Amino acid sequence: MQFTSEQRLDDGVLEREFTLGEIPGILWTPASAPAPAPLILLGHPGGLHRMYPRLVARARSSAADGFAAATIELPGGGDRPRFAAVEQARAELLRALEAGEPVTEEIVDRLVLPLVEKAVPEWRSALDALLSLPEIDGPVGYSGGVISIGIRLAVVEPRISAAVLFAGSFVPRSMFEEARRVTIPLHVLLQWDDEGNDRQTALDLFDAFGSREKSLHANLGGHTGVPQLAGDAAARFLTWHLSQPPTVPAVSSR
Repeated sequence: MQFTSEQRLDDGVLEREFTLGEIPGILWTPASAPAPAPLILLGHPGGLHRMYPRLVARARSSAADGFAAATIELPGGGDRPRFAAVEQARAELLRALEAGEPVTEEIVDRLVLPLVEKAVPEWRSALDALLSLPEIDGPVGYSGGVISIGIRLAVVEPRISAAVLFAGSFVPRSMFEEARRVTIPLHVLLQWDDEGNDRQTALDLFDAFGSREKSLHANLGGHTGVPQLAGDAAARFLTWHLSQPPTVPAVSSR
């Protein structure tokens, strides 16, 4: 990991851009918090510069709760090299939506699965680098982004203790089987009138999650109309799960 820029925001949060090989990212650390601070990984649909206003707002909120926050650019997003096959699938998806036609499972698979296969190892490498910094420690939470990436991370990454998932992106059917293997606490946000999301698929996916602790928070409105109270509830969920002391196994008196 190499830091490439640094600035102090007006609330004291330290923002540092970094690169991890070819992958750009941003790390935010709170002005005053117990050191080292727990970490929240901020997912997004791609395009760090486009998403920056929303990401920095989420990072500032996390910092106010005492957490560091970090994000990385998705494969094919921003200035990273494009995936020709994924771009073709995206074009076909947009054409289907504009024509009012159903989006086939084959298109969804070609759009999402290559992204999951490449993005999840990159997130895990970023987590390795972030947790090596003296100012950051576990536990780790994951919040937002492409829900299929969140599912895969929740299955394969034991350092993630809890996740906030946004039901609002197309989900390959194969991810439902992975969802059954998710066991960490989940807080799932669903916009009831999301124009680009199949509501029943989102409900079926929530039902498939194997976590014993999971909650679904549905609000009226479209994809970008998430109310502030929903964000506040998600923040309370992460604060609760990332602030709990580690469980110490009981020691037998025999």
